[in-house]
Amino acid sequence: MSGLRKLGAFTPARLGLARSGASIGTGAQLEFQLDHALARDAVYARLDVAGVLAGVARLGLEGVALRSAVEVGPGERQAYLRRPDLGRRLSMESAAALQRDSLPPDVVFVIADGLSALAVERHALPLLSAVKALIEPAVWRVGPVCVVSQGRVAVGDEIGQRLGARAVVMLIGERPGLSAADSLGVYITWEPRVGRTDAERNCISNVRGEGLSYQEAARRIMAVLQEAKRLGVTGVALGSVPARPLIA
Repeated sequence: MSGLRKLGAFTPARLGLARSGASIGTGAQLEFQLDHALARDAVYARLDVAGVLAGVARLGLEGVALRSAVEVGPGERQAYLRRPDLGRRLSMESAAALQRDSLPPDVVFVIADGLSALAVERHALPLLSAVKALIEPAVWRVGPVCVVSQGRVAVGDEIGQRLGARAVVMLIGERPGLSAADSLGVYITWEPRVGRTDAERNCISNVRGEGLSYQEAARRIMAVLQEAKRLGVTGVALGSVPARPLIA
């Protein structure tokens, strides 16, 4: 048991918990209940869209607020959780608001609440800032940053298709666990269009203070974008090619 406890210095997993009769100790039980409550709160939290858009503006980027097809109302979060299909498409108003320019963007960044608005509010803007520092404007024409309420990963496909983007980079709150309620996920899709599958995306997961750093995540995003542009694919097809060094 002491060996398991020593491993606790290297992982947030619950290892070597003290026991009290047939159950775990009171301290461990209270910690479990707290982490469970934090995870539930993250799932049901409402995204501060105005705050995220203000942060996007401070980065010198254009931002636009959008909504998924989940109907607005008191029970919208429950509808979002029960009907994943609605979170994968834009509302009619949001779809109509997206105007394609004469010069379509090479890449569009989408920020969606997903299953943890907490993750988005903590990590999306710092990660976007780190990517902005690496991306070359002469190589990548960046479209408006789309901030989506009640959004799922696939909503980025419709956004990218409507804007005519060559690639979409989705920053979205991941499903909370009992050791992390604020993990941000990144999904990159080349030639986004409605109907793309998860096999056609690349995922970079666990972006947060105790996980993957903003700088490393940004480096990986740019590496995937560069390879996607070179080969014209993302997802399983991109993962099967020989790995190339990440950019410095």
